[in-house]
Amino acid sequence: MVLVINSEHSATYQIEKSKTILLDYYFNNEYKKNDSGKIVRFHYTWEDTNDSGFSLFGDICKKTGASIQHLSTAPTRKNLNKASVYIIVDPDTERETTKPNYISDKHAATIYQWVKSGGVLLLLMNDSSKADFKHTNLLATKFGIQFIENSLNKVEGDHYESGAFSIPKNDSIFKTAKKIYIKELSSIKLTGPATAHFKNANGDVIMAITNVGKGRVFAVGDPWFYNEYINTGRLRADFENYKAAEDLVRWLLKSTSL
Repeated sequence: MVLVINSEHSATYQIEKSKTILLDYYFNNEYKKNDSGKIVRFHYTWEDTNDSGFSLFGDICKKTGASIQHLSTAPTRKNLNKASVYIIVDPDTERETTKPNYISDKHAATIYQWVKSGGVLLLLMNDSSKADFKHTNLLATKFGIQFIENSLNKVEGDHYESGAFSIPKNDSIFKTAKKIYIKELSSIKLTGPATAHFKNANGDVIMAITNVGKGRVFAVGDPWFYNEYINTGRLRADFENYKAAEDLVRWLLKSTSL
């Protein structure tokens, strides 16, 4: 699959400098054989240029002037201190990797303190059949967020409208995207300080925000911004996931004090 970006997205739009966006490679740690039989890391990584990768999202991050890095080891205060934004995507189950690295209470406490000191955490979950809910919620619930083990927005065949959401006018995050596409995601239950940023027509929480100390958390129950769903040559023209990714990156970087 060749990734296509329309010329309207080709300009660099630097808004932040000297900030690092750190992508977790520890809790999401999947491998496969490539065409030559070599074992390679894939799935929601900066380097993966196939539909399953985050290479386009990484390009968007870099266009802001931020740098992108990955974290292949467990989060600690020391290695998180180099990051302004930390992204955790689709933590593994035993179906996805032989020995998954589960989020522990210790990891959750470390990440909580980093957010409290000014970091911004982006939590991108998945639906009930594809992610580790038990351990991920050890972290999420510290911020008043609980991912529900369900799967909303089923899309059959080319019935793409089943995965459509309309962004309200004057949205505080998605300032340019008006219509987005997310399929097969988990909804969110809110407690404590968390607030809903976006709900569907049935009242299910789709996106949530928590402010903690000097930092923030943004959560949605889907990996969402992998290449397949922000590739402008792949999505139907009326879906604006690429613009939504740009909007969210700008908001994340403006929200951090680190």
